[in-house]
Amino acid sequence: MKVATFNVNSINARIDLIRRWLEEKNPVDVLCMQEIKCEEHKFPFGVFEELGYRCAVYGQKGYNGVAICSKLGFEEVQKGFGDPFWDEQKRFIKARIKGVDICNVYAPHGDLDGPKHSYKLTFFDYLRQYIQERYDLARDLMLLVGDLNVAREDKDVWAPELLRGSVDFMDDEREAFEKLISIGLHDLFRECHPNEHGFTWWDYMTAAIWRDEGMRIDYILASDPMKERCKEIVVDLWTRRRRSPKPSDHAPVVATFDV
Repeated sequence: MKVATFNVNSINARIDLIRRWLEEKNPVDVLCMQEIKCEEHKFPFGVFEELGYRCAVYGQKGYNGVAICSKLGFEEVQKGFGDPFWDEQKRFIKARIKGVDICNVYAPHGDLDGPKHSYKLTFFDYLRQYIQERYDLARDLMLLVGDLNVAREDKDVWAPELLRGSVDFMDDEREAFEKLISIGLHDLFRECHPNEHGFTWWDYMTAAIWRDEGMRIDYILASDPMKERCKEIVVDLWTRRRRSPKPSDHAPVVATFDV
């Protein structure tokens, strides 16, 4: 089973790019998308159906929004956490596919301080508690994937001294993220590629992709059994190194599992 996470930065703006990627380059089995920026009735279901996917969508007009598209069907789908406060922003969708629970998350970007920053830190606390209460990560087949908007280590940003203290690379953000991982999740890319930076995001405005001035903020995190079943994980740069169709500012992370 090949699973991808991809912040598409508007599904309708990126649909031609995604279609080409899935048809020509990487026909993944499960595509988890974040920041789709549309309500469910405006999601391009037809395009994915033509490619053999069923899609579960939890959307929001103009902001946020998550979706999971699967060639393997769904055994179960949950849209949102089931908490009115945390579901006001559409940031979480979960599906069971071939016995694997896949939690697709779009974490808040936050700010340097103020309510957006506090919301981001509290979001990670809530997400950690949510996972802990529902999973035995030593036994369950579970993945937590998505744009988590935190770079863990110095090697995860192109210029750590320059960027230290900036959004997505602040000490308290990183601490909150490490608390989430510490409950028994594995950062598959870093464990499989300890010496590669693995950037997944590059600023549009400075042509940063061509100088490799990026950050690693998109993840596939796994329970113990799913870590053992992981055969390969890569950052697929094909979608990002496009001039046309216009790319997202993120690249997908793709992992292959023996399931």
